[in-house]
Amino acid sequence: MSSMNDDGDEEYKGEAQADEFVPGDEEIEPEGELLWMSEECPPETAAQFWLSVAAYEQAPWTTHFQELVDVGVELPAPESMDDRQLAAKLSEVIDALARMRVFLSQTDHLSDRELYALLWGDTLREPVKNVPLDESSAWHIDLLSGGGEEETRLYLKHYADEETRRRWLADFPDDEMPPHEELPYDRDRRLPQAHSWTEPDESDELM
Repeated sequence: MSSMNDDGDEEYKGEAQADEFVPGDEEIEPEGELLWMSEECPPETAAQFWLSVAAYEQAPWTTHFQELVDVGVELPAPESMDDRQLAAKLSEVIDALARMRVFLSQTDHLSDRELYALLWGDTLREPVKNVPLDESSAWHIDLLSGGGEEETRLYLKHYADEETRRRWLADFPDDEMPPHEELPYDRDRRLPQAHSWTEPDESDELM
């Protein structure tokens, strides 16, 4: 449900060390998983890439839930708050996640209470690597990216346009296509985005 990316073209899996890279190698296979890197990749870029691989592999595990607690965000159980309190807490959590370079998407099928309950009880408790993120990197949490049957149904029902729905039926004619329904909530367009979000100016917050 969550993934980390950066502005580079390479992706990595498995274990590797920065000093294992030999300029000119096209294919590297750490721990049995194939990686590919262009011969045109500058050596300094490749070296930085493998440093990031090593840092990721050596980083300890944590959860976004624990990271929020560590920065002072209280995370009460959903049932302990009324609707007004929960909406305010959800907004606080979303802003705190953005400061950590963690961004949500495809949430408009969920009410505030449903979204907070899902984050609190499941999504924020998934193990993640404790690696520092900067403006060129981010964690993305897509609430419908798991690929399960129910997530696919919700995507086709609420998010997919007609062209996507037609192509889906052409590719999977045995699947049952749910009738299209408009999204019940309007939150996603206001969510912080990795490409545009910047840390709020403290002086602005005081005004």
